[in-house]
Order: sequence, then C-alpha cells, then structure tokens
Amino acid sequence: MVKKVVLAYSGGLDTSIIIPWLKENYRCEVIALAADLGQGEELAPLREKALKSGASKFYLEDLKQEFIEEYIFPTLQAGAVYEGKYLLGTSIGRPLIAKYLVLTAQKEGAEAVAHGATGKGNDQVRFELSVKALDPALKIIAPWREWDIRSREEAIDYAAARNIPIPVTKKDPYSRDRNLWHLSHEGGDLEDVAKEPPSDLLQLTVPPEKAPDLPAYVEISFVEGLPREINGQQMPAVALVEELNRLGQANGIGVVDLVENRLVGMKSRGVYETPGGTILYLAHRELEYLTLDRQTMHFKEIVAQRYAELVYDGLWFSPLKKALDAFVKSTQQTVTGKVRLKLYKGNCTPAGVSSPYSLYHQELATFGQEEIYRQADATGFINLFGLPLKVQALLRQKGEKKAF
Repeated sequence: MVKKVVLAYSGGLDTSIIIPWLKENYRCEVIALAADLGQGEELAPLREKALKSGASKFYLEDLKQEFIEEYIFPTLQAGAVYEGKYLLGTSIGRPLIAKYLVLTAQKEGAEAVAHGATGKGNDQVRFELSVKALDPALKIIAPWREWDIRSREEAIDYAAARNIPIPVTKKDPYSRDRNLWHLSHEGGDLEDVAKEPPSDLLQLTVPPEKAPDLPAYVEISFVEGLPREINGQQMPAVALVEELNRLGQANGIGVVDLVENRLVGMKSRGVYETPGGTILYLAHRELEYLTLDRQTMHFKEIVAQRYAELVYDGLWFSPLKKALDAFVKSTQQTVTGKVRLKLYKGNCTPAGVSSPYSLYHQELATFGQEEIYRQADATGFINLFGLPLKVQALLRQKGEKKAF
C-alpha cells in the first residue's frame, strides 16, 4: 500500500493532472518536487499551482550548477552526440531529477515516486532505471501506463474539468522541455515529418535568416577539457553557459530538426534549440583536433557514440558509463587551450585554435623544410605499410586471378 508519493513535478500538462489523479486513485499524500535546471520564469508559479492542485508539500531544488558541472560537462568532454545531431539536453537532465526524487522520498519516508513520462517515450526508462539504480526498494508509479487518458487532448479536458491551469492548449499542443542546455519541441505539427517546422516554433533562438548581417566572434578557453573563460573573462559554469546561450541565440546557432530512433522502438521527430551547447561542442572538438593523437582520437569517437547511447537510454548510473567516464577523463589531460569561433546566421565555424599541448608543428607540416621530416623516408614506410597488398597481388598473379 502506498501512503506517500514524491512526484517529479514540472507544472506541465502531464504532471499538472497527475497530482489529483494520484489522490483520486491511490488515496495517498502527494509531495511535488520541482528541479531547477534553468527553466527560468517557468518555475515562478509552480509552488502555488502544485499546492492548489492538491500536493501536501512542494520542494524546489536549485540544481543548475550540479547539472552543468556534473552532468553536462562530462558529456561534453566525451563528445557524446546521439545520432549525429542531438546534444542530449533532456536525456542528461533525467537522471539528476531522479536522484533528487530518491533523496526526497528517503527524506520524507515515501514508499513511491511518480513521473509524468508517457508509455511511448524515452523518459519513462530514464527516470525508472535511475531510481532502480539508486534505491530499488522504491515503488514507481507511471500514470500514463495506468490511466485511461490516451492523448494530450484528453489530458487537457481532464485538467479543464478540475479547474487545473495548464501551459498548453489544443491550439498549441507542443510538448516542450527546457533547461539551461536546450529547449525541445515535440508533437503538434511536428508529427508530420514532410512539413517544415512552423515559423513561430522557436522560443529561444533567432531564425538564421533574421540573425545579424555581421558575424560575431567568441573565444573560449578550456582547461583539461572544461570551459573556463569567454573572451578572456573567467566565469563559473552556469554563467558561462548562459553567456554562450545569449550569443548563440542572437546568431541563430544550434537549431536541430531530427527524426530520431527512440529506445522504445519507434521513430519520433523533435526540434531542439541548443545555442550555447552547440558552440561548446564545436569549440571542444576543435581543441581535441589539435591536442589528441590519432589513435586516441579515433578510439574516442567510438566511445563518444557508445556514451551517447548510454545517456540516451537512461543508463547514466551504469557500470559501463562509469568506466567510460574514467577513459574520457584520461583523454582530457592535454585538452587545454583557446578556441576562437565565428558565429554567423546559424553557422558556427572555427577561426583559430591554440594550445600549449598542440601536436601540430609547422616544421613537420610545411612542404619546404627537411630538417625534421625527410620526405625520402616515406619510401620505406610505404613499402612496409603496403607489403600485405603487394603479397596479395603476387599471389593473384601466380594464380592468374584478376584484381578487378
């Protein structure tokens, strides 16, 4: 029997109706937990709204610094991008919210936690795997898998019948998730993948065609793979991301339209606004081009893909993720330096990079110098490197088989 439940509360459509639904169907006390990951003005009305909806208590945890330093930055260092486009803004936030669901449940003596993720999406997996990893004794309630509400329209009707204010209407049915790293858009007109996203969809970023006609430049300094300064000014993590968001938004940077493969087996379409994150990823990658050796860099590309899948799949607290973190950290020891980027109408391009650990030497790269690299030495290298091909060709000739 469940007497007390801690609900991951965002104030959105789903969690707004879950409070009365839990009270009606489980006859339990509901404690609402909101995690501040940088949603801004969205958080202001949540306390009053949650309590009026029937919550007995409301917690608001300021997790912005922890989110950036312990979740975003490790993913940045890994270079993890899901399916080549998605910078994992929602995926990274879920295990952190789940962590505080567990901590609050333990503090309050609750037997269960609840979330508003649907039975068709990835978030149900991310929340629940994280809870299982942190406190397997807790019961997990997922109303979307239990109730008879089958659409966002029905959820809107449910809220209206109980006089619960909600942030969406049937004319604006998008499901959105916002934090310091990104803003995602799903549902509504986006479900028709043959159509361009509506012109008024973006809420943070200026459309590239409306961005300034002159480029903006930004210089980012990294220490062991972590961004520390913008244009020579040292900044704490949250302020640094906020400033890059401001620059990226003004110049149309970081808008992605993606049809992605969900973990649960279906494809879905999302539009993501990740202005500051896009700038940081490109800058970090550019610095790695300069400071990582070929073998490490190529293997790290494999790790980045696997790391992205683990984060996307909700396996943040898995042993493999922990092991990959150790590898990534070891690769970042020399990823120190400065990267200058040019921001112009949706494009973010490198405009210079330097590092005390640079593996690029002009003396080696130039075609006009022979002191360090003697071109004649390449003959022996090519002979040895190509020996297997030569042996195969000799065997084919002996057997009179054609190579092509």
